[in-house]
Amino acid sequence: MLMCEGRLKAAFDSGVFVLKLCGDVRLTLCATLDNQVERLANTPGLRAVMIDLRDVSNVDSTALGFLAKVAMAVRSRLERPPTIVADHPDVRRMLDVMGFSHYFTLVESPVTEPQELDELPQINADEAGMQQRILEAHRILMRMNEHNHEEFRPLVELLEAQQHDPVR
Repeated sequence: MLMCEGRLKAAFDSGVFVLKLCGDVRLTLCATLDNQVERLANTPGLRAVMIDLRDVSNVDSTALGFLAKVAMAVRSRLERPPTIVADHPDVRRMLDVMGFSHYFTLVESPVTEPQELDELPQINADEAGMQQRILEAHRILMRMNEHNHEEFRPLVELLEAQQHDPVR
């Protein structure tokens, strides 16, 4: 299977923020995702958030951590949890196993199709910034449920040890 490079698109209209992930979404996009989380947390008039995963071929755990961060950043501001649109059974199963249904409303198709989306420019991060974001993303995933806690604990412990002893 040919993997397409990951891309992010977004739109904000009438209080609804739409974030669409396309292709192979990996940690190289975590700085861009993190930037969107920060923007959402401070967006006036935000009423709903929809994340569209219908065009992804892969989403790695770091990107999933930042999607979880979106839910946590807007939780107190929205009447309803953010929505994730995912129609591929493998993606849906991954979201279920990771506990996303406790933080998002998971649907197979949106109530209305998103309007025209703008391509988000990729924000590059240096190695230290990338490592910090990987650690943050996996700490967020660990807080979601016991399964994630056990799954990502070894990685988080390794990353934390590397921060204290960068020679490792």
